[in-house]
Amino acid sequence: QVQLVESGGGLVQAGGSLRLSCAASGSTFSINAMGWYRQTPGKQRELVATISGGGRTEHADSVKGRFTISRDNAKNTVYLQMNSLKSEDTAVYYCNLKATVAGYQRIYWGQGTQVTVAS
Repeated sequence: QVQLVESGGGLVQAGGSLRLSCAASGSTFSINAMGWYRQTPGKQRELVATISGGGRTEHADSVKGRFTISRDNAKNTVYLQMNSLKSEDTAVYYCNLKATVAGYQRIYWGQGTQVTVAS
């Protein structure tokens, strides 16, 4: 079993910054990709950013130039640096892990962390 533990959410003023962290631990696994998604009430969960096992990153158009995803391979931890935050960035942010565990492809989700941007 693999666990994801998120941290770093909170309340920030518009224009401010936050850094989210997500650490993966548990059974032996290899990371295929890690990413961040977000969700607001009544809306579908949407992709924010992903980073592949090889380090290739993708960011949603809505956050390009403001958010940066990165990963510490030694710690199995993914980060989301969020700058120039806007009120529309307010959401619950979820960490996502696509991994190979005992030869099987698995997908895991974190518990979610609230990010609130006050205008």
